[in-house]
Amino acid sequence: MAGEKMEMGEVEASLMSSESKPPAARPPNKFERLFQPCLAELVGTTFFVFIGCVSVIENVESAGRLQPALVHGLAVAVMVACMAEISGSHFNPPFTLAIYLCGGMELNMVVPYLASQLVGGVLGAAMAKGMTSRENFAKAHGAAFALLQPDSNIGGAVFGEVAMTCLVTMVVLLGAVNTKTRSPLVPFMVGCTVIINILAGGDVSGTCLNPARAFGPAIVSNYWVYHWVYWVGPIAGGLIAAALVRVLLGDRKIRLILK
Repeated sequence: MAGEKMEMGEVEASLMSSESKPPAARPPNKFERLFQPCLAELVGTTFFVFIGCVSVIENVESAGRLQPALVHGLAVAVMVACMAEISGSHFNPPFTLAIYLCGGMELNMVVPYLASQLVGGVLGAAMAKGMTSRENFAKAHGAAFALLQPDSNIGGAVFGEVAMTCLVTMVVLLGAVNTKTRSPLVPFMVGCTVIINILAGGDVSGTCLNPARAFGPAIVSNYWVYHWVYWVGPIAGGLIAAALVRVLLGDRKIRLILK
């Protein structure tokens, strides 16, 4: 009897130990490693730009900057939360460059991500054109950034794009890449940062912060006045944020000096 009890106990223990072991995780296949992340960037950027452009084209004047600010910020938060486990939810070329420079992605994915984001920007702007009336589309230049004119303060606009993109990129890097400060609230944090940036600087530069968001409407509406501002400013801001994290703010794994 004692022997039988010992055997039964060993069987039960072996069953319990086998049941407690989680199934082995299957390594991602080629589609999940290479193609699915690019598709996520394409789809995410498309819908972000689409929703953002519609919010500008159909903006109620009495709402001022509040309507575009809320729409862009909430759209970013939703898309980041949905796509984070597929592609990392960049949807913005400066984010991709900064994340690569801080060790958050492989070099071979940088160009495919950038291409997916720019194509997504064009598709999103085209969808916005198909949804809105011709009159409103023409009046808003297809949600291209038409705020800057020849008599505008170009220096202030460039500085604003640099500073505000630096801020939102630091939120992305510290909230999603840096191990010490990583947070599950990063979609909320990024969305809120976009909202406050647009509310603060919308009348200065239009608060683009994203070349894909500027490129798509510029292509669809053929509006290129001071378009370079929305490439130089955001890319410079993203690079400055990456430098700050790499040199000063990152953890020991990311920081290049003073380890």
